[in-house]
Amino acid sequence: MIRKLKSGEYRLYSKKTDPKTGKRRNLGTFGTRAAAEKHERDVQYFKRH
Repeated sequence: MIRKLKSGEYRLYSKKTDPKTGKRRNLGTFGTRAAAEKHERDVQYFKRH
């Protein structure tokens, strides 16, 4: 899940909530949406390999 921050950057959050905090885990902050989407694809790849 990608959300735009007030600073104009994009942050990648996990789909599931973190059981310890009850919030979504931050998976990185990126300058462009395209960079965040690329990293999201990389994360999905490594979850399965």
